Amino acid sequence: MTRPTNNIGAAAAGRSTVVLGIETSCDETAASVVVRQGETGRILSNVVRAQWEKHRRYGGVVPEIAARAHLECLDEIIAQAMRDAGASFDELDAVAATGGPGLIGGLLVGVATAKAIAFARGLPFIAVNHLEAHALTVGLTDGLPPPYLLLLVSGGHTQLLIVHDVGHYERLGTTIDDALGEAFDKTAKLLDLGLPGGPAVERAAASGTPGRFTLPRPMLGRPEPHFSFAGLKTAVRHQAKAAAPLSPRDVADLCAEFQTAVADSVADRVRRAMVIASERLPNAPKHLVVAGGVAANKQLQSTLAAVASGAGYALHAPPLELCGDNAAMVAWAGAERLARGWTDPLDFTARARWPLDPEATPALGAGKQGAKA
Repeated sequence: MTRPTNNIGAAAAGRSTVVLGIETSCDETAASVVVRQGETGRILSNVVRAQWEKHRRYGGVVPEIAARAHLECLDEIIAQAMRDAGASFDELDAVAATGGPGLIGGLLVGVATAKAIAFARGLPFIAVNHLEAHALTVGLTDGLPPPYLLLLVSGGHTQLLIVHDVGHYERLGTTIDDALGEAFDKTAKLLDLGLPGGPAVERAAASGTPGRFTLPRPMLGRPEPHFSFAGLKTAVRHQAKAAAPLSPRDVADLCAEFQTAVADSVADRVRRAMVIASERLPNAPKHLVVAGGVAANKQLQSTLAAVASGAGYALHAPPLELCGDNAAMVAWAGAERLARGWTDPLDFTARARWPLDPEATPALGAGKQGAKA
C-alpha cells in the first residue's frame, strides 16, 4: 500500500474531513461523498450506476464496453453525488479513486477524473486499493476498528485476511482457481438464469431443495484456508448435463445444492482461518467481517453467523447497498488514509493487479485474480 508522502494527516485527524470517492474498477460507475469525524464516518451521498444491460447480450463484462460506459457517465454521476450531498467542491478535503485492482480501462477513467479534480481544486489525490475499500467498510458502517478477521468474497476475489490496521493486511487464504462470485456467475450462465449470477442463483435456490443433486465440498479439512470452486462449477455442469432437459424444479434444486455446497465449503475454510487468527492475535477481540458482493447472499450470511457464534466471534456484514462495488467505501478508505497523512502523487499509475499482502506466499496452483491480487 502507498505510504505517507506528507503530514496532511496531522491536521486531518483532529477535524472533520470530507472526501469525494470514485469507483470504476469493473462494471459499476459510482461516486460518493463521505465525511469522517474523529474515528467515525457518515455517508452524505452514494450514487451507483450499473451497466448490466450493456453487457447482458455477451454473457459477461466486456472491458472495452465498460470503460466507454464509465467515460460517458462519470461526470454526471459525480455531479449527482455532489448535489445529493449538498456539498460544493470547495468543501472537499480530498479526492479518492480506485486505483486497482480491476479492469485497466475503467480504472484509467476514474483515476484520470480524480486527478483532474484534485489538480484543478488544489486537493490531495488518494489512490485506493479496491480490496482495502471492501476491507475497511465495516469501520464506516459499524465503527469497528482493526484488528479483525476478514472474508472477502466478490466476483474477482476470494480471500481470508487478518486486517491488522489500515494499510497492514496478512493474507491467510485465497482461491487457487475461480473466485466465488465468478463461480456464481458461471453457474447462472450454465443454467440460463441471467446476470448478475449471484442474485439469480439465490432467487432460483429459494424454491429448491438441497440434497437431491450431489455436489462436492471443495478443500474441506485442508490445513491452509484456501478455496477452490472450479471443480464445484464443473460438477454442476455434469449434473445438469445428466439431468437434461432441465425442468424449473431441476434448476431450483441444483441451485439450492450449489449454494449449500458453497456455504459448507466457505464455513470450513473460515473455521480454519479462525484457528490461525487466534494463534496470531491471541488477545485480540474476536470479530469476523464478511465483505464483497457475495456477502449479500443470505444463506452464506446465515451459515457464517452460525460459524461465528460457535467460535465466540461477532459477525459483521455491510448493508446490501455497500456489499457490491460502490464509491462510499472508496471515499471512506481515502478518508482513513488521509487521516494518516497518506496521499498519492498525480503521476500514480492505475494497476490491474494490486495485492493487499505483497509478501503472501503464492497458493499452489493459483492462477486467478483472487490468488494474485
